[in-house]
Amino acid sequence: MAQRLFGTDGVRGRANTELTPELALRVASAAARVLASIGGAHRPLAVVGRDPRASGEMLEGAVVAGLAAAGVDVLRLGVLPTPAVAFLTGHYGADLGVVLSASHNPMPDNGVKIFARGGHKLPDGTEAEIEAEIDAGWTVPRPTGAAVGRIRAAEQPGEHYLRHLLAAVPVRLDGISVVADCANGAASAVAPELYRRAGADVTALAADPDGININDGVGSTHIDALAGQVRAHGADLGIAHDGDADRCLAVDADGRLVDGDQILALTALGLREAGELREDTVVATVMSNLGFHHAMRAAGIRVVTADVGDRYVLAELRARDLSLGGEQSGHVIFTRTATTGDGLLTALHVMARMARTGRSLAELASVVRRLPQSLVNVPVADKAAVAASSAVQDAVAEAEARLGDDGRILLRPSGTESLVRVMVEAPSQRAADELAERVAAVVAAAH
Repeated sequence: MAQRLFGTDGVRGRANTELTPELALRVASAAARVLASIGGAHRPLAVVGRDPRASGEMLEGAVVAGLAAAGVDVLRLGVLPTPAVAFLTGHYGADLGVVLSASHNPMPDNGVKIFARGGHKLPDGTEAEIEAEIDAGWTVPRPTGAAVGRIRAAEQPGEHYLRHLLAAVPVRLDGISVVADCANGAASAVAPELYRRAGADVTALAADPDGININDGVGSTHIDALAGQVRAHGADLGIAHDGDADRCLAVDADGRLVDGDQILALTALGLREAGELREDTVVATVMSNLGFHHAMRAAGIRVVTADVGDRYVLAELRARDLSLGGEQSGHVIFTRTATTGDGLLTALHVMARMARTGRSLAELASVVRRLPQSLVNVPVADKAAVAASSAVQDAVAEAEARLGDDGRILLRPSGTESLVRVMVEAPSQRAADELAERVAAVVAAAH
């Protein structure tokens, strides 16, 4: 392959042009050959789920065919959140799980995400093995006869997932009113049902997927509609999921955004109060606002920093045997309960802390006082060349010198798009915007 197939979160691209059924089939069969013990006494099993994108119907057929052709039995889960597929991979004792989703990306895109046994995301080395297997093609005899994989539908997989989440956060949510924005995505059926069963008064928003409208002006990347509905209904909070519900953001009763840093902080404090925050330590990413770091330091909680991507957060959590980590984007991982970011579980923890303390979301979130932040995405043809540019490095160094200890600058390539992201935090929004635009102009000129 000319370039690495796997990005930050699986294989992703425009459905039927970049991510074709042929490619999806090859990815699935190669993943089966790497992750499943084919040909032994154990008959391998995979679970396959998807979000409601129209192209998911086509790609699911290709993935299922690729798995069965490799000799793997398949349980079809239907439309479910990505974290549900991760949980069900372990619940059914499957060798691997596959999700067809492009998360928060617009509808024309889709993706293939793969979980190993137990519902764990793949390390870079395993993804490289799968890519090598795709390049090599079939080097072993194909299964025939009874050795070909069989395909069947799982019985009530969503119910298993809901019961798992309800058991994980046993605090009742009676008296809490919430507007749940499901992004017309994979959580459209399960999220409102979950919050109602937990005791909350739920108003569902964007919970009518038609295969086309996923993430279309709604969900965690479009907060305004949710904020308006929270105010209109007089709700205590709003929860915003993305298309595959592995993340959530929130808004308070006044419609103000509560981002992933604030959610991570308030849940970290909640776990520590319950004696469940291991080593009094939380894992965040390089994108977390300095205000989050200041809040954790003031509370006596140590912060370990990981690269962007919830699998890198998870790698730190597992390596250090810690219990909580997350991203500013709303991916939060509770390792006692989940193997990946789970927006529904996160929402339960947020509302449970409100219920336990009797405090509003605005009050709980106020522990983090965010520094003004400016983020500029610069389209580039060659991300590596930009990073190596002396002009870009000099611009970053100059910005760092101007900010001193009162802010910071971060320059990083996108893991899924041809972009370089320039992020600046400064004492004022004007200073952050000016510095970010100045460095972004240098990046644009350098590519």
